[in-house]
Amino acid sequence: MKVGVVTFPGSNCDYDAYAAIRHVLGEQVDFLWHKSEDLAGSDLIILPGGFSYGDYLRSGAIARFSPIMKKVVEFADSGGLVMGICNGFQVLTESGLLPGALIRNRSLRFSCKYVNLRVENNATSFTNTCSKGEVLRIPIAHGDGNYYNFDGDIETLEKTGRVVFRYVDANGEPTDISNPNGSINNIAGIVNKEGNVLGMMPHPERAVESILGSGDGLKVFESVRAALPALNLVGEK
Repeated sequence: MKVGVVTFPGSNCDYDAYAAIRHVLGEQVDFLWHKSEDLAGSDLIILPGGFSYGDYLRSGAIARFSPIMKKVVEFADSGGLVMGICNGFQVLTESGLLPGALIRNRSLRFSCKYVNLRVENNATSFTNTCSKGEVLRIPIAHGDGNYYNFDGDIETLEKTGRVVFRYVDANGEPTDISNPNGSINNIAGIVNKEGNVLGMMPHPERAVESILGSGDGLKVFESVRAALPALNLVGEK
């Protein structure tokens, strides 16, 4: 498996993603500069967390115009796997690869802590090593993580299994207290209609070893590795 981690001006989680893939998962990974139009034969593209372009205008609004995003959109449209984490999720909604928007946290404050996520759909390329209903402990770090969409669109996401992760309490229940940002239906992560693009606000790359507080995030990356052979994507780019 070869992974490409995009670096925008202001990205601050690109090195975390690189370390998770290279040093923990043991797979090949390259940094992809935002001005490049070369995805370097990657099987998975990661849009990392941080503050791309200083979050000017709104989070992810400028990053969507980076030269590399044209190639990322083409890659996704051809069935390639794309993962947007935190700011990367915001970039995916701004670019139209995922529906909805990420708006200010309900508290109007930046939130940085561990949260519990329930796996709502384990039949995706990003969750196949998880059990449905499994609760993962993964940290968040964001000020604009409140997922918003219109009622009809939310209903469609729910009915079609596109809600992948949901904020829950330690018992696996989606309570208001367990919702760290006010997201509709406690939504923490979704996929596109085709299932090859994932956006999630929590940071799995920061939860890949128990010494960090949790190793649960590694399952997301292990799932991609497990899914690739069946998708016949490895080595085809």
